[in-house]
Amino acid sequence: MAEQRNDRDLLEIKNLKKYFTTNRGVLHAVDDVSFTLRQGRTLGVVGESGCGKSTLGKTILGLLDATDGSVIFDGEDVTHLKGRAWKEKRKSMQMIFQDPMASLDPRYTVMTLIAEPLKIFGVCRSKIELEEKVRELMQTVGLDEHLANRFPHELDGGRRQRIGIARALALDPRFIVCDEPVSALDVSIQAQVLNLLQDLQVEKNLTYIFVTHNMSVVKHISDNILVMYLGCMAEMCQSKELFRKPLHPYTKGLLSAIPIPDITVKRERIIMTGELSSPINPKPGCRFASRCPYTKDICTKETPAWKEELPDHFVACHCCREINQLDK
Repeated sequence: MAEQRNDRDLLEIKNLKKYFTTNRGVLHAVDDVSFTLRQGRTLGVVGESGCGKSTLGKTILGLLDATDGSVIFDGEDVTHLKGRAWKEKRKSMQMIFQDPMASLDPRYTVMTLIAEPLKIFGVCRSKIELEEKVRELMQTVGLDEHLANRFPHELDGGRRQRIGIARALALDPRFIVCDEPVSALDVSIQAQVLNLLQDLQVEKNLTYIFVTHNMSVVKHISDNILVMYLGCMAEMCQSKELFRKPLHPYTKGLLSAIPIPDITVKRERIIMTGELSSPINPKPGCRFASRCPYTKDICTKETPAWKEELPDHFVACHCCREINQLDK
């Protein structure tokens, strides 16, 4: 059993920004995101496609250079680490990609794919030790040993994703960004992979950021949930609290879209109409204002502040108190 250190913050994100220069202007993909994440916990990051979820994860891991802000991992600012120092830190920070087929080299066998990070970092001293380590990782993620010499195209999506998980685990990381790791899988396989990730978290005391657009999945696996909209933070709180009492109009719309497998249950569906505002050279104001049924003049003129409206429940909305009738 891994050493339990759940009482301390492993990851701290401060005012993180990632902008891209386009022909039309500057695209604000991630805009002033801040949060902390404790060791052994899972933060779910949800929102529509294009809201900046995956870009946030890649920027935290250094796969994309941050435009501004900082990433503090285990008390050390790793935002601008380069060379050998960053390579050493990379062992503790890994990623599971969305599409297992696209993230695996089709020319490599399962054995070679899982062995690759071990070779790059010189973890094993001999070929025998390397093969034993690969077999151990295959067993950990539920891959049969007879698959060692198979190629990715010979396997189903679930097994391919298990290869990706084994590669992420190869260097004994403490923190993993799971970038929609089950969205490309069948429903039955999704449950198997989710259960595997949760079992590994308990066994190895792993810390996750779990990126998804599936609200049912994020409820199942997350301790806390961050809702993003067009690069900005909309709402963040404990998972149970978000589903019990969502405060932001956008979150309410997302939750109303979750299908209920019971025809006797009647629930009002919130339809978010209106045009998406552009994340390119965004003007001051709430970026959800053009689709929000509660929009007031202030919503189109001033960017809402990030406030703790309820204990450990944060939201960025000018109309939050009014529409939720919160006590002042």
